[in-house]
Amino acid sequence: MATPSNCDVPNGGADSADDFVETPKLVKVEAETRPDFKELQSIERKRREILLRAELPFWRIIMFWSGTCLKEIASDSLVWTTICIYVGIRIFANVIDYIPESVDMLSKTNIGILGGFLSFFLVLFVNQTNGRFLEMYGFSKACSGRIQDIAGVAKTQLPYEVADRLVCHFNAAHIAGYVGLNAIGQGSPYSKSNFFDHYNAKHHLLTKNEMKALSHHDMDNSGLCMKELTTWCQQDVAQARNDGLIDAHQEKFMHDKILAFRAAMDGMYDYTDQPPHFFYIHFLVLLSALYLPLFAIDMAYSSGWGDNKLIQLDILQGIIVFLQCIFVAGLRSLGTKMIDPYGDDLEDLSVINYVEGTLEICATIMKSKQPAKGAPSATTGLL
Repeated sequence: MATPSNCDVPNGGADSADDFVETPKLVKVEAETRPDFKELQSIERKRREILLRAELPFWRIIMFWSGTCLKEIASDSLVWTTICIYVGIRIFANVIDYIPESVDMLSKTNIGILGGFLSFFLVLFVNQTNGRFLEMYGFSKACSGRIQDIAGVAKTQLPYEVADRLVCHFNAAHIAGYVGLNAIGQGSPYSKSNFFDHYNAKHHLLTKNEMKALSHHDMDNSGLCMKELTTWCQQDVAQARNDGLIDAHQEKFMHDKILAFRAAMDGMYDYTDQPPHFFYIHFLVLLSALYLPLFAIDMAYSSGWGDNKLIQLDILQGIIVFLQCIFVAGLRSLGTKMIDPYGDDLEDLSVINYVEGTLEICATIMKSKQPAKGAPSATTGLL
């Protein structure tokens, strides 16, 4: 994959090749338990494959296991408890030859009301988390877009070395921002050693001296490194203005784009730091834990007793119980999955794709060369 040009050339810019080294290690060494880069790449490939399944025909979609609700339902103890309750009651009904008094009593209950309320709250929960998910996706793409904006303006308005330095700093801030998400929420699988260091070594984003200047930040447990790198970008722009390389209008434009990047990153941090209220999630879990067993009991008692027993009806009612479990547990799992889109689930956002895509686009911009104006061409314009 192509990379930002001078960020890849050891003798490019003001620093020598020896200045581009791997990020210095912290004195306090702790065992890294998060995925290494190869594992992150494997997860990313599976995510991209799952995204391509959406338009497949139904008979192919239904055959998948990974990235589906079935995988979550299969490990949900509430689902199996509900099914066991139904099966246990129906076995008892088929063993005895009389109708218990409780059958008449339970026939007067109406579980459907509780099911209607639960359905409403579950759909509301999924809608809320889906909105969060799409907002955070928008923040990630906005970060990439603002970096591309700066790369385009820097390429056309600044000397190559100055533009290259600015673009390197901006891409480093982008990657450091994802690493810093580990400090909040459920944590992040993107670590400094297995994520940031990989791209820094490959693309030479920061020099040895620059890494030393950032060493007082704990990148794995703070977003401050991203904040400082973003400020470096602003300082690069301000220095370009002081040197007379850009005018005040261009300076303001670039500052606005840098601040828009920081605002998008802040949005990601804000949403990650404040998930849906635990009170609401506990409320849904409690309702589910009460409703599904009651639904299984209701369906089991309404499936026939004494001379009205039919094995076909038992099977049909059992399928309905299972479908209700899929509905309740599936919606709850779906909503929970979308709360934190920067984790290591297959349903999470494709962070590596965003980072590498941004690096590739910046490389294309920085290496762009327009043909000489006097060169002959077969056709011009839109004709």
